[in-house]
Amino acid sequence: MATSQFDNVYHGLSTELGKIRLAQTGIAWKALQGDSTATIAAANIKWAQWLRVARNFQLRVGLKDNRRRETFDGFQREDHDKLAAILKQFYDIALETKDISFKGWNWGATDFQGEDLAFLVSNKTAFEVPMKYVANSNIAGKTEVSIEFAPSTDKKPGKGRGIDELVEMRFYVPGVAERSASDNEDNANKDDEEEQSAAQVFSEAIRDRAEIGQGIMGESIVLFEDVLVITPRGRYDIDMFEDFMRLRGKTYDYKILYSQISKLFLLPKSDDIHVQFIIGLEPPIRQGQTKYPYLVTMFSRDQELEIDLNLEDEALNTKYDGKLDKHYETSMYQVVSSVFRGLTGKKITGTSSFQSCVHSYALSLHADFVRSVSGHPSIKCNLKAAQGELFILEKFLFFVTKQPTLIQLDDIHQAVFSRLGSARTIDVKIIQQTGPEIVFSGVNKEEHEGLEEFLKGKKVRTKNEMGDELLAAALGDDGEDDDEEMQSVASSDEEPARPRAANGDDEDSEEGRAYRTISRYCC
Repeated sequence: MATSQFDNVYHGLSTELGKIRLAQTGIAWKALQGDSTATIAAANIKWAQWLRVARNFQLRVGLKDNRRRETFDGFQREDHDKLAAILKQFYDIALETKDISFKGWNWGATDFQGEDLAFLVSNKTAFEVPMKYVANSNIAGKTEVSIEFAPSTDKKPGKGRGIDELVEMRFYVPGVAERSASDNEDNANKDDEEEQSAAQVFSEAIRDRAEIGQGIMGESIVLFEDVLVITPRGRYDIDMFEDFMRLRGKTYDYKILYSQISKLFLLPKSDDIHVQFIIGLEPPIRQGQTKYPYLVTMFSRDQELEIDLNLEDEALNTKYDGKLDKHYETSMYQVVSSVFRGLTGKKITGTSSFQSCVHSYALSLHADFVRSVSGHPSIKCNLKAAQGELFILEKFLFFVTKQPTLIQLDDIHQAVFSRLGSARTIDVKIIQQTGPEIVFSGVNKEEHEGLEEFLKGKKVRTKNEMGDELLAAALGDDGEDDDEEMQSVASSDEEPARPRAANGDDEDSEEGRAYRTISRYCC
């Protein structure tokens, strides 16, 4: 028996069908369409398991190096005996049958088995979570541990089917962690209040095994320490690796693939002291039920940084095509934005030719005087209850606050300028073709002309409703007096309200006018 072949077999979690061949030299799998392949040398095969999975039956092959394994789905029940004989003959290993729990219980025990997290019910595996697909683990409440998964890079669904992905799981882990003897000696002087919860220990164990810990990931290219992040708020260390970055804070850690980064923005704040570097994410990161599609970081203009990248000269010139430098010594915001641009391959969107005409004022941090700053690329305004800065960019309107809002100029159906109530400010309503209507209020009226001219230059339809509102207000002043519907009120609290006369003499007669005059001066 030289070789044996099985058709319609999947490799790992791939959706591509292929065929697998077993020979004395090893195991090889090849996709029926495409160039995807997988090979295992015979000398590296350690064990084999047979178990029931969603796609029929699975052959699981354990490897001798790094406690890894390979999986192949799609075998039929009748393939078991043939496969067991081949494995025994070629590799001298027995095909072990692994029992699966079908009870459907949602409580049980967890066990780390190699590179998987197994959930056990009655000592049988109910399901497994491959740790290499875990992007993050956090404490969601005191007793809940959330596990977030990295988005799949396989975006080729089957014919007539969409893509469904598991993005998060939560485990309820009550109680306090039990300490070992060594832990008790090390923590003999600590209070009981400092004992870690079982949920915290479980979350840390996941981080250690899910390629979130630095020891598994390898050495980073560069580390930016103690970066001020406005959204989500906190101080974070940013570790930059070859294919992803790690955001490490006191409470939350995030592993973000560069493929998740959709846009980069470098925008100055109106105080002329700070610069904001904003990172757009698809899909967004999460803290509980809150999603953060943007990371908003802030740097001081005069904050300097000197660093060296942990990259060889050959990689700088070939892989990154000269977009990164070996050594940086300049403002921190310039260093961070340059490194992000080089590693992610994304362009950085900066300010446009638009300049505001309203003077803003900022207090200097180093002096007790106020200086004038004019011509800023943003406009101060409000979106609902949030106050922020609306940046007028070449292709976007970008409202920057704790939860930024991005509007594409080519998606705007019409921009409507209106004034309601105050004569000093206007409202700008943005009607989008695909999104909801957005109203920016509290815009200084002096910005109207420049903003409308800029939008017209970008071929955006505009409409001015302020003239109609002023005309309506003028007509309202010339119309009937609103006091027709009100009764006359006495000047003092002790005097009861004076009812309106039936014939209206209190309003039009001399007696009525005299009464109002006396009341006005006697109060």
